[in-house]
Amino acid sequence: MTIRVLLADDQALLRATFRILIDTCEGMEVVGEAADGAEAIALAGEHRPDLVLMDIRMPGTDGLTATTAICADPALSGTRVLVLTTFEVDEYVAQALRAGASGFLGKDVTAEALLAGIRTVASGDSLLSPLATRTLISRFLATPAPSVRPATPGRLGVLTAREREIMARAAEGRSNDEIAEQLYVSPLTVRTHVHRAMTKLNARDRAQLVVMAYQSGLVQAPPPSDSAL
Repeated sequence: MTIRVLLADDQALLRATFRILIDTCEGMEVVGEAADGAEAIALAGEHRPDLVLMDIRMPGTDGLTATTAICADPALSGTRVLVLTTFEVDEYVAQALRAGASGFLGKDVTAEALLAGIRTVASGDSLLSPLATRTLISRFLATPAPSVRPATPGRLGVLTAREREIMARAAEGRSNDEIAEQLYVSPLTVRTHVHRAMTKLNARDRAQLVVMAYQSGLVQAPPPSDSAL
């Protein structure tokens, strides 16, 4: 299957670079380019891409607003948003994750990492930049935005004890392979539990599970420290 990508960035040169990179990669194609968030929303509705590569800071309608609109549209339930940002860790990124984005990468990402990230997010997994420390991510995600109804502890009651345990470990930044090794089960078993938790909680993907884990108190955000800044 071909991964259909929509580019949203106000820098024409950067869009052109990404288009060449993606179009020359087997199994991927760019279906449209947007110079701002409003155009991204319109083109997403028109093309229904598998993934939107979204810049956050654009003139007019920004990428955060566009991400919120795209992720809230039932007709675009199959579209994932991968955020690109100049700043690896800031509250804008956390807001994008709360809004439904599946992950983010810095704009200085290598070509290989970008293509790998697109494949990861398009497959339904989340992508949190390895340069982002768990401390900073958890600090932002643990505090819900005023307009967002946080996940309550009671909401997790639909999960089994094993599903909650695996959800907590995923929220701490561990991969399926790492969780499998720690719990002495197979990676496939871990993936199955993650997907069951996503289904029960109506989460779009693994990234939303991370948000819910912190907001519900399943995982506690570590205190700020000078070394994390």
